[in-house]
Amino acid sequence: MRARYPDADGYIDRAGIKIFYEVYGDGGPTILLLPTWSIIPSRHWKAQIPFLARHHRVVTFDPRGNGRSDRPKDPLDYDESEFAADAIAVMDETGTEKAMLVSLSKGALRALVLAAEHPDRVEGALFIAPALPLAPPSPKRAGGKEGFWTELDSYEGWAKYNAHYWVTNYRDFLEFFFSQMFTGPHSTKQIEDCVGWGLETTGEDLVIGERAPRFTRDRCVDLCARVRCPVLVIHGSDDAIIPHQRGEALAQATRGTLVTLEGAGHGPHARDPVKMNLLIKEFVDGPDRRSGTWVRGKSRRSRALFVCSPIGLGHAQRDVAISKELKKLVPDLDVQWLAQDPVTRVLEQEGETIHPASRYLANESRHIESESAEHDLHCFQAWRNMDEILVANFMLFHDVVTDESYDLWIGDEAWEVDYYLHENPERKRAAYAWLTDFVGWLPMPDGGDHEVSLTSDYNAEMIEHIARYPRIRDRAIFVGEPEDVVPAEFGPGLPSIREWTEEHYNFSGYITGFGPESFADTEAIRHELGYLPDEKVCIVTVGGSGVGEHLLRRVIRAYPAAKAQVPELRMIVVAGPRIDPATLPQTKGLEIRPYVHNLYRHLAVCDLAVVQGGLTTSMELTANKRPFLYFPLRHHFEQNFHVRHRLDRYGSGRRMDFDTATPDVIAEAIAGEIGNDPTPLAVDTDGAARAARLLAELL
Repeated sequence: MRARYPDADGYIDRAGIKIFYEVYGDGGPTILLLPTWSIIPSRHWKAQIPFLARHHRVVTFDPRGNGRSDRPKDPLDYDESEFAADAIAVMDETGTEKAMLVSLSKGALRALVLAAEHPDRVEGALFIAPALPLAPPSPKRAGGKEGFWTELDSYEGWAKYNAHYWVTNYRDFLEFFFSQMFTGPHSTKQIEDCVGWGLETTGEDLVIGERAPRFTRDRCVDLCARVRCPVLVIHGSDDAIIPHQRGEALAQATRGTLVTLEGAGHGPHARDPVKMNLLIKEFVDGPDRRSGTWVRGKSRRSRALFVCSPIGLGHAQRDVAISKELKKLVPDLDVQWLAQDPVTRVLEQEGETIHPASRYLANESRHIESESAEHDLHCFQAWRNMDEILVANFMLFHDVVTDESYDLWIGDEAWEVDYYLHENPERKRAAYAWLTDFVGWLPMPDGGDHEVSLTSDYNAEMIEHIARYPRIRDRAIFVGEPEDVVPAEFGPGLPSIREWTEEHYNFSGYITGFGPESFADTEAIRHELGYLPDEKVCIVTVGGSGVGEHLLRRVIRAYPAAKAQVPELRMIVVAGPRIDPATLPQTKGLEIRPYVHNLYRHLAVCDLAVVQGGLTTSMELTANKRPFLYFPLRHHFEQNFHVRHRLDRYGSGRRMDFDTATPDVIAEAIAGEIGNDPTPLAVDTDGAARAARLLAELL
């Protein structure tokens, strides 16, 4: 799922060749994100588009040879003048009189043509890692390039940059090439993305493009001399594909400005998106265009910005409880929330202040739902595939905290805030607290060595972040006790998760948001909620996302058999905020309800609950000593490892396997568990207050 979809799209047709374009936003001036080499489509700008389109109008188009554009078979159709003409045609079609050009690598060729030969259409040109022959190529690449058309006995390293190898071993070439584009550690996702985009075309089509006429150095020098617009060149010092000297030469030849990114490779817009986004916006806006409001510190109340994960409703419930306790300790505290559906439903019911910028957040819950199958969610991969959404939401957070003053930032599993603050430590300008109820990405067994490698790499990057920048997290709070941390390793050669967590976290105990003593008079609460003394109440719920719809349907099918075994059974299915109750099967005697605020009150007095495998609901049931069946999602490492470990420790719940749990099996389990009187370990009731005290110290 994308972080932002285009407001308009379409095709232009030039001499029978169709070029696909997209338009985002409506602010000015227009930013034209030019295509690079036909090896990848315009999707490589995914980390820039959502942020830039909130401030400006953005136009992109796929290069001929990839994406949704045509793949012509005549080498002359890949001449740089044709790419430049495509850009002019797209500008005409989209009503773009002038634009700020942003290019990457080979896109510099067409940007240079546009700036020199169409100066009336160009307001400025920003070049990232420009692939222009203004300086010698990298020595490593030079040897491989000379033999491009020659069939070789062996192909190692840059010898893979070869027409014959592209045709016979295209994927291996892509994997090699993009490993050179992203040479820095922890770049697996960027490499994987680019390989996938590269497979949208073929080695044969790339070879056709290589037969097009080439720009000479003299022609580039001539074009540079004719450029009159502002120019910014950005080049990584560790670029293994285009040497830094070429960026220096372009800046000098166009009388532009050079920004060197120390340690960066050939794709900084993908690997270092926050830095690149801010550089692009600063160039487009020009100097002294930033606005904001400053309030003298002594003249305002203390302010906190709470960023709450929208993946389920559990974060919202515990965070509201923390906020209430924190306000008791800091009475003048103004808490604002950067949050999205379904979290905002809880916040609105509780009278909390939702920051108006929240409406611009890219929807994480919808993405998670789009990654799910029948009771199956590969949680780690879904999170990994959410990278462009996380970048977009961090950029929104960045805008909010840049324009407004806060004394404390609180992120409850706000992955984007935590990750990009560590990647960009200079952006921290307030006290910051991080909360989570699990630590460590864990591989699923069927993921094999590849998944072990990926999860270990992500864990290693996190460990390195904390070691290098301990000042970023002023507080790291684990919602639980040390014994709730899984006794596992972060990965081969990495530390024990529990030992590392004990060293780097404070522990708040579990946070329910209520005390079990509130439900001491069970019959009175049942009466208040409309449940009769002689009923056996079974609540079926799957939390705040739409991922659990398949489980709801399976349990609904089990209802008739369960009712036959338990005649006094009253089953209530809670669809939640993201499942339409009308789409679920209707069965006589079964009740289906939409979102229920404070559902924990119903769970606290039920005779049985049937739930997914999320921590919040299962721990609420544990705290109130209610029997429950839980069905962890397949491939959901948190539910299968972290939550299961905690429930096993407390001795609560009966774990069910969705694959083997037919409706009859579920009916038998309901009959066997309903009305039981479990005796799990007691759950602490002061978790919210403990967390609030840790946060109050930062104020």
